[in-house]
Amino acid sequence: AGCLLFGELHLQIQFSQLIFTSQFKHKQKFHLLCYRKGCGTLAVLEQNETGIVLLRSFDWNDGLFDVTWSENNEHVLITSSGDGSLQIWDIAKPKGPLQVYKEHTQEAYSVDWSQTRGEQLVVSGSWDQTAKLWDPAVGKSLRTFKGHEGVIYSTIWSPHIPGCFASASGDQTLRIWDVKAPGVRLVIPAHQAEILSCDWCKYDENLLVTGAVDCSLKGWDLRNVRQPVFILLGHTYAVRRVKFSPFHATLLASCSYDFTVRFWDFSKPNPLLETVEHHTEFTCGLDLSLHKCGQVVDCAWDELVKIYTPSCLAAAV
Repeated sequence: AGCLLFGELHLQIQFSQLIFTSQFKHKQKFHLLCYRKGCGTLAVLEQNETGIVLLRSFDWNDGLFDVTWSENNEHVLITSSGDGSLQIWDIAKPKGPLQVYKEHTQEAYSVDWSQTRGEQLVVSGSWDQTAKLWDPAVGKSLRTFKGHEGVIYSTIWSPHIPGCFASASGDQTLRIWDVKAPGVRLVIPAHQAEILSCDWCKYDENLLVTGAVDCSLKGWDLRNVRQPVFILLGHTYAVRRVKFSPFHATLLASCSYDFTVRFWDFSKPNPLLETVEHHTEFTCGLDLSLHKCGQVVDCAWDELVKIYTPSCLAAAV
């Protein structure tokens, strides 16, 4: 099946992750993280009638692994870096970053800004096996979460429950944490392989998905974690990123080191809806637009960014 391609951009740098803006005012903007000879670049991209254009870029002295958009300032975002630090940037200002928070002792691999409106909290996850809680207005972490026995690849806030986040790790577990409670709330031995990504369902506060090196995606109901509620098979190499649809309760997307992006509906007997094969290297970044139903952006190590609507999501709109 073919995609409706809205834009493509080739930058001569390798990518690690990208996100659409969450701000409706800037709904055509998205942000891209890049590697370049051991350094990192934050690129601000915009979709217009001609395709994708580069608006602005910022350099950092180590690789950038993840990026999250502020929920209370349309110009502010946070990146996480290979030197263990978090950087706060204001894209309206040509120089940056505004602040640098350096506490992790190894690579800071994930960062996420809380989505519940009553709080402005950031969580980071690191290869030092810890997650840290931050208030962006405070110059040091509020709390450190210990318990993982391997590197942390993903930390994601619940969009439903204030102060609750999930973490996925090389120790093969998915863990659920509450910032107000001591210790870990729930430990799920989700795969028999490293877990590289996790995401919360936007329509069910108890449902998460994990993606792992074993090439599978698994769904988990937090009320009963003895068995996954679904297993999605099809990728032939590690699943790098998983994302639930913001518009459809049972739709999700995944990208993999098999160069593909796949779209799934776990409620169907044949859940694989579509396989998109438009990259020639590891596909590592993936996001679904909050503002345009069915619109997807992805990036890969082939130095290409693509924004498109797969035919299966065009039909679902």
